[in-house]
Amino acid sequence: MTDRPTLSPEIVEELRAALGDAAVIVDEAGIDEFRDPYGLPGDDRFLACGVVEPTTTEQVQAVMRICNAHEVPVWPHSQGRNNGYGGPAPRVRGSLLISLRKMNRVLEINHELAYAVVEPGVRWFDLYDALEAEGGDLQVMVPDLGWGSIIGNQMDNGSGYLPLGENNQTLTGLEVVLADGSLLRTNMGSIPGNKTFHTYKNSYGPSLDRFFAQSNFGIVVRAGVWLQRKPEAYAPLMLTVPRDEDLEILVDTLRDLRLEGTINAVPAFMSTLTAISQFLEMDVVGPDLIDEAGIQKLADETGVGRWAVRTALWGRRAVVDAKLARIREVWEAIPGATVVNHRIFAPHEYGEITLETDKVQAGIPTMKLMESGQWPADLGHLGFAPLVPLIGSEVRAAQSEMQRLMAEEGLNFIASIYAFNDRTACVVAVIPFMMTNPEQVEAGYRVARKLVKKMGKLGYGEFRAHLDYMDDARAVHSFGDHAYRRFLERIKDAIDPNGIIMPGRHGIWPSRYEHLRHVRPDE
Repeated sequence: MTDRPTLSPEIVEELRAALGDAAVIVDEAGIDEFRDPYGLPGDDRFLACGVVEPTTTEQVQAVMRICNAHEVPVWPHSQGRNNGYGGPAPRVRGSLLISLRKMNRVLEINHELAYAVVEPGVRWFDLYDALEAEGGDLQVMVPDLGWGSIIGNQMDNGSGYLPLGENNQTLTGLEVVLADGSLLRTNMGSIPGNKTFHTYKNSYGPSLDRFFAQSNFGIVVRAGVWLQRKPEAYAPLMLTVPRDEDLEILVDTLRDLRLEGTINAVPAFMSTLTAISQFLEMDVVGPDLIDEAGIQKLADETGVGRWAVRTALWGRRAVVDAKLARIREVWEAIPGATVVNHRIFAPHEYGEITLETDKVQAGIPTMKLMESGQWPADLGHLGFAPLVPLIGSEVRAAQSEMQRLMAEEGLNFIASIYAFNDRTACVVAVIPFMMTNPEQVEAGYRVARKLVKKMGKLGYGEFRAHLDYMDDARAVHSFGDHAYRRFLERIKDAIDPNGIIMPGRHGIWPSRYEHLRHVRPDE
């Protein structure tokens, strides 16, 4: 393809009349700022025809009415920072991007019930600053990079490390613009003036908050965000094991500590290369393959072991002390394992936290991973992240197969394993490549597609997928002749007859665009 997709002059004028001239971007340079930063060289499958930047819910509604009337597909994003999965780029070439970055107001902070209400452009930094400005008694769960949207992160099943990170508990009560421009409030918010809109997750009848996560059924323009009070004591921890073969006992031990309630957060299990970057803030290892002996040498020299767990304890000081003693008792029974806790912090001491991973687990957003040089400017990546039972042997089987497939392409296994709840792990592998090396980029995409299919045949499905292989990831869900996909697509056709909202997102296609579904044969 050589010609770029464009909007007709008529549609451009309608959008400008509704939003103002400055909010409608149709020049090539402006549109290209919203491309996938780690896309395949020369790939123009995911080019947009323009970008609009609404600042109010009413403007989003106006955009949807215009696009629905003209049958223009749209691809909304909050901050568009989902790098490694396509960033802000659309699945369908020629879609209109709806950037919600300028809808960035913190609308409410409720101190009594510990929640806030935000728009989709609100970043973790923004809510943190608002909470600190109001006295700093509350904290928000944050991921490793604070530049992303709270709503965007949660609507793609993102997570953080504090207790509310488990099973995406943060968002409660959504306001959603539908394809025809109408406005929906989920759950108890459907009652005018309801006072539990952002405090109660269920409804009278089916609950819809999670219905809009990883879907293409509507555009979330407002949401409640559950917070937690800053605890009397906060203890960041690093738990290590010295040998690769210790992974199974590490997983099983952490699972039991979670099930008994000693750990009530989202621990991250990191392989050596990831742990060096996270805990020691040393330069990240690039895409050149390191052999087993080299990895073991790094593990021994740095003290992070072959696997290290990042987690923390929060609560009353006596409770934290008791839980820490229990963790030491259990963990140090593993030969050569260590429990590292340099300090326990009180809320007024948060300003003294120096390690960026410790800041994140205290609800303090950072950009350290991007700004410190740990991630070189030309180093791109894809993410592959299957869900597996939180059982040592299962995690080992998944990890080993992923590592083998990546090694076949000459790529390092740079991975973290997150215990999203007491019973499930997500093995998140970073597939690195230098953007200056087209062959390496191609190899990265090739191994990602291979991983989706090979791991799918073993019964492991992704928690999120890149634009390039969303259909492949959906095809893994084949029970009952793809009954789940067919059910979702019947809903899609019913509530969005013109199929304009994010067609193809996570493999959900409206009838109008079904011909674009692309599931590759085995590579």
